[in-house]
Amino acid sequence: MDWSLLWKAFFVGGLLCVIGQVLVDRTQLTPARILVGYVVAGVVLSGIGVFAPLAEWAGAGATVPLVGFGHLLAEGVREGIAENGFFGVLTGGLTASAGGIAAAVLFGALVGLIAKPRAKT
Repeated sequence: MDWSLLWKAFFVGGLLCVIGQVLVDRTQLTPARILVGYVVAGVVLSGIGVFAPLAEWAGAGATVPLVGFGHLLAEGVREGIAENGFFGVLTGGLTASAGGIAAAVLFGALVGLIAKPRAKT
């Protein structure tokens, strides 16, 4: 087992979490805006060619958080444009992320059935 890859993933994922916590504690940004900022950052980093080398170096530490979702959307749009022209702008990101979104909905529904959620009182 390559322990260096685990440490790299832990470091990068932890750094992303630290940045998010500092933004929550030190700014007036809502958590929803911070999450959207992470997705947009993933798109921008992918667009300028920085995210792919980072993801190769850090593995899941970079691809699992929301910046990885932004990268996935950007890559999907890039592939969609290559295949379908301008129409790929509308379909590429959704096609690339459909599996992950479907899994999130499915597992969220399963956990909701098992956990028996209740409204806050």
